[in-house]
Formats: sequence, C-alpha cells, structure tokens
Amino acid sequence: MRSKRAILIPGMSLLLVPTAVLAHHALQSQFDMQRTITLTGGVTKMDWSNPHVRLYLEVKDQSRTVNWELYLGSPNQQILNGWKIDTYRRGDHVRVDTYPARDGSSVGFAKKVTAVSGRMFYGESRPSERGFVAGLVAP
Repeated sequence: MRSKRAILIPGMSLLLVPTAVLAHHALQSQFDMQRTITLTGGVTKMDWSNPHVRLYLEVKDQSRTVNWELYLGSPNQQILNGWKIDTYRRGDHVRVDTYPARDGSSVGFAKKVTAVSGRMFYGESRPSERGFVAGLVAP
C-alpha cells in the first residue's frame, strides 16, 4: 500500500505541472512579444496588486484620447527592479515601450517606462536575463 502511495502522489503532482506552466506563460498568448509599440501619455493610476502591477496611461493623439492598461511584473519583482510605490504618480508624463495585446485592445505588457526626466524603469519580470540586477538606469 505504501509503495502505491509513493508512486501515486508524485504521479498526481506531475499531472498538475503542465497547468502551472501554461498559466505562467499565458502572457505570450495574450501579448505580441515579437512587436513593441511606444506610448506617450499621462499616468492616471498605478495598481500594485498581485499578480501584476498595472499602470494606467492616458494617451492623446490628434483626434482622440485612449486609456491604456499596461501590465508589469509582480509587485515583488518590480520592487527588485528598483520601483517604489510612488515611482510614478497620477499626472506624471511617461513614455512606455510595450508589447501590445494580440486582440488589438488598449492593453499591453510594459517593457520599459521612461519619465520626462529620463529615468527609466523596466517592467519585465526577469531583469537578470538582460545582464543587470536593478531595473533603474541612469539618464
């Protein structure tokens, strides 16, 4: 009986691994990670709730105003990237390089956020893959 249990529990665990992997990599299915667009506008809100920090941006062009919802890494990862709760506030003007939503909606996954002052912060969740530890880059 014990040997059956020893095989059954790890076997059941292995069945759950693909579900976790697919959930973790859902960003690639929602966002076009091969294409980057640049948005410039004013911050309307920052939401620091799990699983992803969200930056809301009001982007104006000649004919209309579009409100964008931009996802970033998790709150913990953003803090490791150098972000603080008040890094960007309502009314701050920023330029965001983002991966756009595949469905054409006004949603994106922020790659890099640059303030008017030139300060840059990265929104991606794995900065160590880019060869540095902190997400803050001097102007």
